[in-house]
Amino acid sequence: MTTVTNLGFPRMGARRELKQALEAYWRDAALRPQLLDSARQLRERHWQLQREAGAHVVPCNDFSLYDHVLDTAFLFDAIPARYRALADADPLAGYFAMARGTQREGLDLHALEMTKWFDTNYHYIVPELQAGQAFRLRHDKPVAEFLEAKALGHAARPVLLGPVSFLLLSKTTDGSDRLALLDRLLGIYTELLGKLHEAGAEWVQIDEPCLVLDLDHDDATAYRTAYAALARAARPKLLLATYFGALGDNLRLAHELPVDGLHVDLVRAPAQLDAVLETLPAERVLSLGVVDGRNVWRADLDRAMAITRVAIERLGKQRVWLAPSCSLLHVPVDATLEKALPSDVHAWLAFARQKIEELRTVADMCKGVVTAYPALERARELVAARKGSTKVHRLQVAQRLANLDAAAAHRRSTYAFRRAKQQRRFDLPLFPTTTIGSFPQTKEVREARARYKSGQLSAADYDELIATQTAECVRFQEEIGIDVPVHGEFERNDMVEYFGEQLDGFVFTKHGWVQSYGSRCVKPPVIYGDVQRPAPMTVRWSTYAQSLTQRPMKGMLTGPVTVLQWSFVRDDQPRATTCRQLALALRDEVLDLEAAGIRIIQIDEPALREGLPLRRADWAGYLAWAVESFRLAAAGVADDTQIHTHMCYSEFNDIIEAVAAMDADVISIETSRSRMELLDAFVRFRYPNEIGPGVYDIHSPRVPDVAEMVGLLEKASEVLSPEQLWVNPDCGLKTRGWDETRKALVALVEAARVMRERVMAAV
Repeated sequence: MTTVTNLGFPRMGARRELKQALEAYWRDAALRPQLLDSARQLRERHWQLQREAGAHVVPCNDFSLYDHVLDTAFLFDAIPARYRALADADPLAGYFAMARGTQREGLDLHALEMTKWFDTNYHYIVPELQAGQAFRLRHDKPVAEFLEAKALGHAARPVLLGPVSFLLLSKTTDGSDRLALLDRLLGIYTELLGKLHEAGAEWVQIDEPCLVLDLDHDDATAYRTAYAALARAARPKLLLATYFGALGDNLRLAHELPVDGLHVDLVRAPAQLDAVLETLPAERVLSLGVVDGRNVWRADLDRAMAITRVAIERLGKQRVWLAPSCSLLHVPVDATLEKALPSDVHAWLAFARQKIEELRTVADMCKGVVTAYPALERARELVAARKGSTKVHRLQVAQRLANLDAAAAHRRSTYAFRRAKQQRRFDLPLFPTTTIGSFPQTKEVREARARYKSGQLSAADYDELIATQTAECVRFQEEIGIDVPVHGEFERNDMVEYFGEQLDGFVFTKHGWVQSYGSRCVKPPVIYGDVQRPAPMTVRWSTYAQSLTQRPMKGMLTGPVTVLQWSFVRDDQPRATTCRQLALALRDEVLDLEAAGIRIIQIDEPALREGLPLRRADWAGYLAWAVESFRLAAAGVADDTQIHTHMCYSEFNDIIEAVAAMDADVISIETSRSRMELLDAFVRFRYPNEIGPGVYDIHSPRVPDVAEMVGLLEKASEVLSPEQLWVNPDCGLKTRGWDETRKALVALVEAARVMRERVMAAV
């Protein structure tokens, strides 16, 4: 029998039940029992759902209250000293302090850094290690959740982040070699595997996603050392899980490792199948990732069956497992909950539940189960209908792209010339202050939007509320002295969804939530066809806000690469083509904003780096079309219109030339968690344009004071000219409360004033 299995399941719940329980606990720690009970119920529900969908084996320990990398660090007691006392006294509070920071009972703890999980829109917490780091098993979460699943009658496979990937995804605070800690760590992995073996686990899935990256000699040696040590332990069988790309030149290394099974991604890297089969060691199980774990389109089941049959012919049914390409963490739970989508587009979609059903259909067809044939025929019909749909292709969009000339992606003048014109137009002080765009979305705003969308609130009443919120936001910024205000984005539900709702080629789900980080969920738009803009999207509220102030109002747009990366993108044409379509739609919006008097326009591209291919050899091609797309969106404006961009949670060292090539007049970046370390790339490159290094970590509930912000700006001023520096938070303020926002922005403005006085006094 060909086994149907899964690498991981969405955590939040179809209706974001975990988000609600988490945020209730963060408001009131007395609700800890309710949080833990909600988590247990979600695990039970998800295991049962997977079984009903057709999985023979379900994953366990894939569930997390915040992040699986943080879970691993906490499990192995890799807790930095500043959190130690709290973690020992109250483990759950310590865990969340590492994730979010905290200010309580005399404590003022910054959160650990957060960055993107490979090239996805999920963020993980970066463990902090140091030379001589001690590890120990702090608790028994993997064992407890296995026993929990087992007691419910499920065949379950515990999921662990592998030791080498854990170290490679961590950072050392003292500059020491992360991999030097491997021997210390392996003893703890061996102990944990022994406990799982004693609990009755037959298999353990060990995720080593770093095997699809470019590895050096030391990395490869670490893999050989790690798995040789684990092979000597009394342990369950090990499934080595790789995903997000091809093993490539690491295939030989993967086959050398003494494990019992290997999972490969055959959606992103279908061409690797022949090489994997040719060299797979005898008796080793091969898990085929034949259904896309990162996108929402129905699979081509004929293609999946063809791959499966090739593997079965070579290995036999017992050695072939079927699975998604990666964990289903990156897709919503169940497409059947969607009741308002166009019926044809809805039929093209497959969420987590449907993907497992697809795998079961493939397994049953390969086994000869005749009752699976109607499902296969239906899948064939839907795939064919999507390919032939007139909704998907718009001739005018293709023609516009074909008629573009090279000049469309270039500003009229150099940055130095533009800067002089912009200084004359705006006459801003040194260390000009601004924010990244959004202001707190209060319960009142969210409830009004929900009532408006459900028809319970009239358009006039909704508009009146948005106008009031916008006016109060502009008034607040004027009162505290923000130099370049924003309108607050109260009309926007999400920085991508808001634009997609107004563009042709998009549809939107009601329950298509996926986790971005912690309790932060996003509902990515679905790009099903060619993209164009039928009407202006942001001009109305930006010009209204500008009418309320003499200060230059900043227009706010989400860039083409970020809209692409944070959507579920059509898979029937190159991503570059879709991105250029988005760029032209946004170009029209930029020009309309400029014509309406908005002469500072921010085009956010926080997802630029996350789109990088995992192999460096593929970077140049991606960066060429990604940078071109940004420039297509931005380059049509006059020299004295100032273009800003924003990027967050990115390592810039290896893409700094591409960032410079974007040719934005001002770039704002996340730097507060890294204590300005991320500026190093701009300094070494001698980045000539203006930079706003974030001085307020908006992903943490703690509020920095003036002295802390001044300290960060002093660090920035040591390496950059004061004429280059802007003062801003790390990111938008949508998820923060008004009380903390007011305190933080008042401190931010005061920090800028202090820095101006110091510079003037030094002249």
